[in-house]
Amino acid sequence: MIRPASTRKNTHYSGGRRKRLPDVPGLAYERRWWAEGAVVAGIDEVGRGAWAGPVTYAAVVLPSDRRMYKLRDSKVLDPQRREELAERIVTFAVAVGIGHASNDEIDRLGMTGAIRLSARRAVEGLAVRPDVCLLDGAWDFLAGAGTHNERIVHGDAYSASIAAASIVAKVTRDALMTQACPTYPVYGFSRNKGYPSGEHVASLTTYGPCPLHRHSWAPIAALARGAEISGA
Repeated sequence: MIRPASTRKNTHYSGGRRKRLPDVPGLAYERRWWAEGAVVAGIDEVGRGAWAGPVTYAAVVLPSDRRMYKLRDSKVLDPQRREELAERIVTFAVAVGIGHASNDEIDRLGMTGAIRLSARRAVEGLAVRPDVCLLDGAWDFLAGAGTHNERIVHGDAYSASIAAASIVAKVTRDALMTQACPTYPVYGFSRNKGYPSGEHVASLTTYGPCPLHRHSWAPIAALARGAEISGA
């Protein structure tokens, strides 16, 4: 059961040690660039580890003169709270962009190429061109996109812009997978969102993959060989 954000501890384990992350993402990274007159976008994704559906990025440009409270990393929020915040973000932000790379594009390009593609689509979908992109993680997946990119490990815990992007990306992709569920009901996409839950794995073993699955991925490809698969 997901506990309310106010009672959950935001922690990360690195090298066996527990690292306490901020309960509330701030604006320290954004303010440093705002002071130089830069337009700043937070970038984050969802769906990288799923077995079906797209990988989805969101880019969010927050205003420098107003503060949106109650932003959190999407992983510490329950679904209802995420949806409420996503609606607020869309109306509060200066700009919001969404980019998807489909499961077919993931199969064709590999995950690295699909991530680059979907992230660029998110930035290109913004109504304003960012000067600086704050990226969640240690990898510059927007290299060559013409922006200055700052990488922030656990960025969704430290940067309000990245946290906002994490929420929008999660709600957007969850909605896509839920909408696909009636077309492919045996996989339970409305519940597992394409991730390898026990129900999902059992359905794959029984029925094989559907057009939304990532057919190049080892567990899915194993089915074509008649091999058994297990959840990740």
